[in-house]
Amino acid sequence: MPRQPLRIGNGAGFWGDNLDAPYLLTRDGRLDVLTLEYLAELTLAILSHLRSKNPQAGYVGDFPDLLQRLAPHLAQNERVQIVTNGGGLNPSACARACGAILAGSHLGDLPLGVVTGDDVLGRLSEWSEAGVNLSHMDTGEPIAPVMERLVCANVYLGARPITDALLQGSRIVVTGRVADASLTLGPACAAFGWAWDDWPRLAGASAAGHIIECGAQATGGLWHRWDDVPDLAGIGYPIAEVHEDGSAVITKVEGSGGLVSRGTVAEQIVYEIDDPSRYRTPDVDVDFTTLKLYESGPNQVKVSGTTGRPPSDTLKLAAVYRDGWTASGLLAVVGRGAEAKAHASGWILLERLRRAGCQFADSLVECLGAGCVVPGVLRSPGPAFEIVLRVTVRDPNRAAVERFCREFAPLVTSGPSGIAGYATGRPSPRPAFGYWPALVPRALVDSRVEVRTAGEWARSALS
Repeated sequence: MPRQPLRIGNGAGFWGDNLDAPYLLTRDGRLDVLTLEYLAELTLAILSHLRSKNPQAGYVGDFPDLLQRLAPHLAQNERVQIVTNGGGLNPSACARACGAILAGSHLGDLPLGVVTGDDVLGRLSEWSEAGVNLSHMDTGEPIAPVMERLVCANVYLGARPITDALLQGSRIVVTGRVADASLTLGPACAAFGWAWDDWPRLAGASAAGHIIECGAQATGGLWHRWDDVPDLAGIGYPIAEVHEDGSAVITKVEGSGGLVSRGTVAEQIVYEIDDPSRYRTPDVDVDFTTLKLYESGPNQVKVSGTTGRPPSDTLKLAAVYRDGWTASGLLAVVGRGAEAKAHASGWILLERLRRAGCQFADSLVECLGAGCVVPGVLRSPGPAFEIVLRVTVRDPNRAAVERFCREFAPLVTSGPSGIAGYATGRPSPRPAFGYWPALVPRALVDSRVEVRTAGEWARSALS
């Protein structure tokens, strides 16, 4: 007899997403699993900076706060599970913080699993010396020049350790860097007992995971027909009803805002996939060209027919390195010739700094409102009368960047006419980070799963 579909709702597409979405999904979505996808390359850079200040930091601080809010629902509904990559660069520290919250909410016996093994920062030198090719995926440059400046290096793990943690009884699974779609595939494999070479089912659930991984992008957010979407202010977040055969129905909480249609789902499917016939994940290479979408009811889209192939013998590595200091400043420019005046103001600013002995490794002058956001794609039909000037610099020398931050104010009275003043306050230097993508042999990476009760995690923070 076929098993009931698994209802998986995703309440976060990035760190900083809607704070109420996961709570409302858990309260109203009749979920089996809540997923929370927090990580991106920029997020890893931010977390590495936080960890450098405090060894116990490095995870997504929003997640323990959310867990405090969700604790009553976890107590009332023993079926619901949570899977998140909010552990970031420090999943164990995240588990300890969550354990303390759960124990304080009389949920100390709740099993909490932690997945590690993605953090390979300490192994890169050894691999490089052993001849492992860690060259930049896009440029082919060797990693050696940035090796000493690396602050984090994480391999994208797949669904298997998540499945293992759930099969060991975890109600909550906290991971570091795993592939986004694997947050959905892991619970599906645990629920249905799929084999790890059942490529059509793995591909189907991975497609569902890819559709819901960015949160409201599947329910009308960012849709090109956004003005046809009902109640964007109250947009509901997506739910994938994953079936035992690997097909899925994408929907949302009944009565919530937003829209689930073939159009909204199709736009999300082609988001960040490169080759649609070979969407690479650690678990399966997914072929979206065989996929079929069918509106099975209001705000319900059935996804079926997805096929897949064995994955590559390599895993993606996302590394981040320190790359000096950066700052951006904004000024509003109005009146006739606003674009020309804004361009001139940017040039004057950089020229004054050059004469003061400050030349930057990188600089960028943008006239927002004159097509600079998408250069060469869109152009205003007439002259712009309002421009926001944005100037950005990056350099290894912090003092030069600090001097840049002080040179905006003089433009207000010593530059072209029409400068209306700061669009923001005086800019401040901040660390600049570079991104280093590479591929590493799968055989070099070992994932690990540790399951303890919330109370045990909490007590481990005191030892």
